[in-house]
Amino acid sequence: MQSVASAIRAALLTAQPRAKCFATREVARRWRQGHLAFVFDEAMPDHPARPDEPELLPPNKMPKRGRGGSERARIALWHSLAHIEFVAIDLALDMAGRFGEALGEEFVSDFLSVAADEAMHHALLARKLQSLGSYYGALPAHGGLWQVAYETRHDVAARLAIVPMVLEARGLDVTPATLERVKAAGDENGAKILTRILDDEIRHVAFGTKHFVALAENRSEKPEKLWKSLVSTHFRGAVKPPFNDSARLAAGLSRDFYAEIAL
Repeated sequence: MQSVASAIRAALLTAQPRAKCFATREVARRWRQGHLAFVFDEAMPDHPARPDEPELLPPNKMPKRGRGGSERARIALWHSLAHIEFVAIDLALDMAGRFGEALGEEFVSDFLSVAADEAMHHALLARKLQSLGSYYGALPAHGGLWQVAYETRHDVAARLAIVPMVLEARGLDVTPATLERVKAAGDENGAKILTRILDDEIRHVAFGTKHFVALAENRSEKPEKLWKSLVSTHFRGAVKPPFNDSARLAAGLSRDFYAEIAL
C-alpha cells in the first residue's frame, strides 16, 4: 500500500494546476477510503512545483487591478482569488504531509479535506476566469504566499498560528465585502462561488484552531498567549480590523486571541 506521505509529495510536485487539483482530490479520496498507509517515508519538498504561468512578483511590483466594475478589474479580482486558492492547495497538503506523523491521523484527515476543498475552489475560479475570456496564469500573481510556509517548516504551532488562524481568518473578514460587491454587480454565479468558499473557510479555520489549541494545552501553555507570541515572531504584517467576529467565533477563534494585537 502506498504511503500517505509519498502520495502527498507527488501532489505537491505536480505543477500544472488542473493536474494538481485532480491529484489532490485523489489523495484525499484514497486516504478517506483507507487506501493510503499512515506512513511517513518521504520528506516534503521545501517548495512545491509551480507552473510556468502566472509570473510571480513581489507584492510591491504587482500591477493595480483597475477601477470599479471594469472587465479588467473583474478579471484581476478572480485571477487573484484563483491564485490564493492554488497556493492554499499546497499549504494544506504540506501541513498534512510535513506534520501529520507527529499530530496523528485526525490531523491528516482534516488537512487533506482542506486541500481537497481548496482544489475545488481553484477549479471553480479557473472556470470563472474562462467564462470571462481569460484563464489562470494570464496575469502576474503574488509571489510571496508560500514564504510563510517555508519559514515555519520546522514548527507546526507556528504554521497553525499563521496559516489557518491569520491568513485564512483574514479571508473570513474580507470575503463578505467582496461578495456584496459581486452581488451588486448582478454576478449570481460569482456570488455562489464566494459563498461556498466562505462557508468552507470557516471550517478550515476551525480545523487550524482546534489543533492549535490542543497543541498548546499539551504543552501546558495558554493558547491565546502562545498564538500572540508566534504571530509577533513569524507574521510580518499586521492583524487589523475590520473583523468578521461571527465567522471567526464560529471557527473557534474568539476575540481573546486577536483583539489586543489588532492594529
